Amino acid sequence: MMLPRRTRRRSGSSLTRETVSPLPLPTQVVSNEEFLPSPQTIRQAQVETVALRLAEAAAARLNVTRRDFLRRSGGMAAVFLAMNSVFGKVFDVRDVELVDAAAAAERGGEPFFIFDVQTHYVSTHYDPTNAESKREGAVAKDRLLALRRRIREAGWNPALAKDTDTLKDLSWETFIKEVFLDSDTTIGLISTPPGPYPQEAVVPPKEMAHIRDEVNRVAGSQRMLAHGLATPQLGAADLDFMEMQASSLKIDAWKCYTGSCPKGFDRGWWMNDERIAYPMLEKARALKVPRICVHKGLPLGPVPDYNHPKDLIQAAKDFSDLDFLVYHSGLLTSSGIEDTFRKTGAIPWTTEFCRMKQAEPGLTNIYMELGSTFAQLVVTHPVICAHLLGQLIQAFGMDHVLWGTDSIWYGTPQWQIDAFRRFEIPEPLVEKHGYPPLTRSVKEHIFGLNAAKLFGIDVAATRKQVPADYLGKIRMAYREEGPLPSHRWYGWVAG
Repeated sequence: MMLPRRTRRRSGSSLTRETVSPLPLPTQVVSNEEFLPSPQTIRQAQVETVALRLAEAAAARLNVTRRDFLRRSGGMAAVFLAMNSVFGKVFDVRDVELVDAAAAAERGGEPFFIFDVQTHYVSTHYDPTNAESKREGAVAKDRLLALRRRIREAGWNPALAKDTDTLKDLSWETFIKEVFLDSDTTIGLISTPPGPYPQEAVVPPKEMAHIRDEVNRVAGSQRMLAHGLATPQLGAADLDFMEMQASSLKIDAWKCYTGSCPKGFDRGWWMNDERIAYPMLEKARALKVPRICVHKGLPLGPVPDYNHPKDLIQAAKDFSDLDFLVYHSGLLTSSGIEDTFRKTGAIPWTTEFCRMKQAEPGLTNIYMELGSTFAQLVVTHPVICAHLLGQLIQAFGMDHVLWGTDSIWYGTPQWQIDAFRRFEIPEPLVEKHGYPPLTRSVKEHIFGLNAAKLFGIDVAATRKQVPADYLGKIRMAYREEGPLPSHRWYGWVAG
């Protein structure tokens, strides 16, 4: 089922899914199915080479196999040290952490409260006839499987010979292991890409709510929340569907895709459109579900511009009692971002939106979410990642940036958690641009305190409940027996 990296690279210009690597952190961009990933860069290849060399030496010193070493804390230290050697110091890590687990634990500090506001799995029932493949800009089941099938049929990877073309590896069962056993995530908000209609999304709202309720019931505490879907182009029918989701499913927030239109429409919509969007926002207010999570950036749908976050300024001003969560922080793309940043000093769409917010200092109901954006930039352009985090905190405040990982496209969220925990904004950037340093307090807010406040989660009570709940006990036993992280990523990568 796993596609070895060497086989994948020999395929030339292909894309494939479910990549396995010996390293605990990806060394190239992984796509969450919403954008085309760029190939591995020269510097990323250098990181991989240096990290594997460090791992070989440390494994020999500890008298263990390289594979076993890379499953320990020293494996992540090797990658961080390699990143620093290639990109300059962006991670707080020391050489001793390669061979001293106690030193690594001490450097990691006390556990954070982690609330991931963007997690995913895929329903096995999605798009059974692959009808969405015929609709421009849609998320089709065939897209999730066809490229992998093509690689198998071409014989590029014999390991795929028995692949049955199912979505099982993206199921909620895999999700539970990757998110709650192999990572430090405390609470996750389950989301979904869109479908032809909200009732037929990749994971329909009814299923998201069911999985949330079952996980929480089995755990004995609140471990998951669930999105509902709002599709205002459908008019009165959507308002009725919103009513059902709020009253029967008790959804925790609305997910909106302004760029991706439902079946029967040829373009997206704007959040500040008084005719289309405002009835939906008024309904959200009336239903007392005031959190509007909006896909912005990473363009989806037939007309990319509808994914620009610029419409949210006016909508947030007109609905000051609602909270707008900007997913992906409005990042247009990471492709070609280095050249763009070198020429303009701007991160496409995100920098522009930050400047728009700075022109409205009294606006306090917009929050910037990091899913996919942090994952892409931290492994490809970590210095630009530092600029992005600095700009977000400058424009919106440390209490208005939210942690999200877009996992399980990226496998376990743990590598992103470890990366952010150790990530630093280099001192020269702090001095030149006035960016706030990423102190522990800043990271605490971003990792979970901000989202907890937004969603009404009692952090102190949850911290007490989680170790003693059923998931907490399973995780403790799993880790005592020796965790087996998959080092697997379920999104697309370029060959």
